[in-house]
Amino acid sequence: MNRYLTIFAFLMIFRVSLCPAQPAAQAVLEDFKPSVLNQPGQEYPQVNSQGYARFRVVAPNAQSVKVSLGGREGTVLTRAADSSWTGTTAAPLDEGFHYYRLTVDGGTFNDPGALNFYGSIRWESGIEIPAHDQDFYALRDVPHGRVQQVLFASPSTGTQRRAFVYTPPDYDKNRKKRYPVLYLQHGWGEDETAWSNQGRANLIMDNLIAEGRIRPFLIVMTYGMTNEIKFGGLRNFDIKPFQTVLVNELIPYVDSHFRTLSDQPHRAMAGLSMGGMETRMITLANLDVFSHIGLFSGGSISMDDVSGTPGFKEKVKLVFVGFGSRELGNSRPGGRGPFGGDPKENAEALKQAGIPSVFYVSPNTAHEFLTWRRCLREFAPLLFQK
Repeated sequence: MNRYLTIFAFLMIFRVSLCPAQPAAQAVLEDFKPSVLNQPGQEYPQVNSQGYARFRVVAPNAQSVKVSLGGREGTVLTRAADSSWTGTTAAPLDEGFHYYRLTVDGGTFNDPGALNFYGSIRWESGIEIPAHDQDFYALRDVPHGRVQQVLFASPSTGTQRRAFVYTPPDYDKNRKKRYPVLYLQHGWGEDETAWSNQGRANLIMDNLIAEGRIRPFLIVMTYGMTNEIKFGGLRNFDIKPFQTVLVNELIPYVDSHFRTLSDQPHRAMAGLSMGGMETRMITLANLDVFSHIGLFSGGSISMDDVSGTPGFKEKVKLVFVGFGSRELGNSRPGGRGPFGGDPKENAEALKQAGIPSVFYVSPNTAHEFLTWRRCLREFAPLLFQK
């Protein structure tokens, strides 16, 4: 387990040291529009058709204002005559969702013009750079499912815990119909709101169902108990407390409160980054519970794992592994990247052994939500096929 937590630590370092999408050799077009993630009525931040972002903050008494996205040095804003501070990124940003924060005179703040999203163990400002393929997660004129909050008892932790459950558009129409379930985990620094807020999981599902591409199923999202672990303590992370919450407490709650198909062939687990690591650990230890496995930027499964897990070939219906192309481009010399071996080679080896295995690469993305949105889009149609 420690080896995979070391891998995860590398992924998180990589996540906050992303490079701009392309050099700023082009002239910046003045076709800026408010970000779709702005608070109601707010004009800034703005994005243009090339992917540049422009920020404006009113801070009359400030001496310096900077915008930081990930681990970049940041965009320094310039004071205007009206005491506002304005600046444009030096280069276009990757398509998709980005966390960011303001630094005002050395203090960290959120942008009052933008909506907030839980990431990096705090509520961060968010900005969305329109993607060329954004239609698959867009809010479209199709029947919509419902995301509802549930509270469930957790005797093992002595708490009442929270989960969010997505039910498909037809869930309330046919009271006799039962559904498979996907347990979908967030990454380190995030919580159970991430997949529906940053990830647009419910809209991805709605659109896939409307296109007839998937068998409708429920998605359950809960907190992975990861954020109490600091980087220096990742090697000591123990999956067992969360495994108990998920397998022994949450799954029985969901099966008793929703119309589920409550058997192993109709239950899947997937996760992004640290949630992928959790998925890997929990599913390999509970093959009588889960039949479909999805790792999104969260390692891979090798033939050594198969050999060391009794019943794997007979019980597992699908292994899906996905990464952003820029993550794989960070491979070390010798062809072995930071993911516990070559994930493509692992996937091919599983196929050769007769295990349904899919390897997906999101083009031109890194350790970020557009990668994981695309992974869910590719993973969902493969689940629970008769």
